[in-house]
Amino acid sequence: MAAAKLSEERVAQLLAERSAWKLTDGKWIVRKYRFQTYLEGISFVNRVAEAAEKLNHHPFIVIEYKLITLKLTSWHAGGLTELDFTAAAAFDAALER
Repeated sequence: MAAAKLSEERVAQLLAERSAWKLTDGKWIVRKYRFQTYLEGISFVNRVAEAAEKLNHHPFIVIEYKLITLKLTSWHAGGLTELDFTAAAAFDAALER
């Protein structure tokens, strides 16, 4: 069974817990991470990829030198689901490793 799209109220509640993530276009959550060096950013992207594989939920990733942008949504639900926020938490945890 596919995960259900979250209500606007639930999205707002979950975003309050992940204040670095921002809602865009009503159906995406986005976070930018800045690193001291290019290779630190690439190492982070590799940890994000590992976490995404475990969750089977993959972000859009943009690499702009030392700035990494992650963008999440759930296509099958037509918007954000709990899984998007679970993934966001896992990606934030990857930053701390």
